[in-house]
Amino acid sequence: MLLNLTTQMEGKLLKFCYFMMALIFISCGNSNTTKKDVETITPETAENTVIVTSLKKTILCFGDSLTAGYGLDDINDAFPSLLQTRVDSLVLDYVVVNSGLSGETTAGGKSRIKWVLNEDIDIFLLELGANDGLRGVPLTETRANLQAIIDMVLDKNPSTTIILAGMELPPNMGQDYTSEFRSIFSDLAIKNDLKFIPFILKNVGGIAELNQSDGIHPTMEGHKIVANTVWEVLETVIYP
Repeated sequence: MLLNLTTQMEGKLLKFCYFMMALIFISCGNSNTTKKDVETITPETAENTVIVTSLKKTILCFGDSLTAGYGLDDINDAFPSLLQTRVDSLVLDYVVVNSGLSGETTAGGKSRIKWVLNEDIDIFLLELGANDGLRGVPLTETRANLQAIIDMVLDKNPSTTIILAGMELPPNMGQDYTSEFRSIFSDLAIKNDLKFIPFILKNVGGIAELNQSDGIHPTMEGHKIVANTVWEVLETVIYP
């Protein structure tokens, strides 16, 4: 009887050992599978994400109420968003950033440009100066502020392409003032070898049906024309 009891205990012990060995084998197998999944799938996914991100280039529109889309019911009707729509339709790897601020002067732009430059920018559209002119800011100050902004952009990244948007003032500001104001933009474009839009409101400025009731800010239809005007120069940068 004692022998039978001993034999039964040995049998149970042996089965227990087999069970533990099987459990350890399964656990090791699961561990290896998990490790394999992490090493072969996750790194590939991460690498692909980096590649997609690195392909996206930034077009930053830095301006005043014109860029911001003042008075429009939908910000998507402003010309920067319309540029994004065109870029997407052409399947180009660019994202258009609207950095417009209503009421912005060249002095204000100079003050906030450092914050904007925290992001990498491939194409920088500079649309400022109109509020300076309407407020009668000394032209030497406007010129100096625009030059300072240009310098800071290129100091951050010399490979950034700057497109300077020219602006004109209504004739009631005086012929001498309006003429010299206009020349600021062409002079800076030549001096700094910039891409240049002579008048961003071409075929819009002064046309009542394309402007809001204030006679200054474009309507939705006006912004479509502005977007086309900007694109004429922008595409020469995208397709050099």
